[in-house]
Amino acid sequence: MKLVTNTQITVDGVVQGNGGRDENRSGGFERGGWARPLFDSEATTFVDQFYQRADAFLFGRRTYDLFAGYWGVMEPGSGPIADALNTKPKYVVSNTLTDPRWATTTVLTGDLAAAIGELKAKPGGELQVHGSGTLTRWLLEHDLVDEMNLLIVPVVVGQGMRLFPDSGPDMALDLVESRTFPKGITLQVYRPNGRPQYAT
Repeated sequence: MKLVTNTQITVDGVVQGNGGRDENRSGGFERGGWARPLFDSEATTFVDQFYQRADAFLFGRRTYDLFAGYWGVMEPGSGPIADALNTKPKYVVSNTLTDPRWATTTVLTGDLAAAIGELKAKPGGELQVHGSGTLTRWLLEHDLVDEMNLLIVPVVVGQGMRLFPDSGPDMALDLVESRTFPKGITLQVYRPNGRPQYAT
């Protein structure tokens, strides 16, 4: 399977608390809910279709708990995202979760690079990572991402966890697709391609 990340991100790189005011207040974050007002019908349709093409999902623990409490309690037929999440295999990275209550969930512990490598070696289309900023950062650092979708929301939040750390690995990115939605969200699809070239 191809490992594909899908990240809603501000122009200043923030990925924390995109969905709601109280979604993730860790670190004193007070500016949650910055993405939803700018999602028009086209952007929403894109996200719906994106979830539907997944063969499996991979989550960090915080995003898993958030999704399980929201999408995981919906009835069949509630919508394309809920139906995809509730019927396809889910993998969650956690050293503390022992009894996941969301159906079709497997907990990954121990050697994560090896475990995720095994998932990627399975036949299928896409192993998708949604949100899960800490996990996505780790996957990028360990060269496990095949394709990265950035939904860049035209807002500067000015605080919160950023996807790319102040000091981290450098990487070249090949642009695969670019698209703009009516309210200004842009989709940038990138494929990591080694290290950048620098001017001499």
